[in-house]
Amino acid sequence: MVGTKDPALKFAGLDEAALADLAARVAAVLAPGDVVVLSGEVGAGKTTFVRAAARTLGVGERVTSPTYQFARGYEAEVRGRPLTVNHLDLYRLEGIEAPDVLEIDDYLGEDAVTFIEWAEPALGVLKRPTVVELDHETPGTRRVTVTGPVAGRLC
Repeated sequence: MVGTKDPALKFAGLDEAALADLAARVAAVLAPGDVVVLSGEVGAGKTTFVRAAARTLGVGERVTSPTYQFARGYEAEVRGRPLTVNHLDLYRLEGIEAPDVLEIDDYLGEDAVTFIEWAEPALGVLKRPTVVELDHETPGTRRVTVTGPVAGRLC
């Protein structure tokens, strides 16, 4: 999934503000068609990361977790170009069946940037996503590892 040539960028000691700053840096190098998979236990900061990234991408409305709705889409404009920012949460899915793959493909268009939390059921259908792994370091800080295409753009 993630290429062996992609760097792994590691960050430690990130409080909520620093995590939001990192999300903004990631968002600044995203391009339409990019997919960002977020992994980490409950409360690790996945939705906080998406919220900050979406704000950087021009989403003006409040970004909330789509846990009970599977997906939410937001309209944005980056450098004068319309962009859809999708936020999927696959926590409630056991696995991806063929019809589900078609629905996920609806969110992976060339005119969208898509963030996916709890993406394990879909990993087999995603082509070269960026992976953001968030871990609790202390109750107030996180360790984050970014691998994949976007990590190379951040270097």
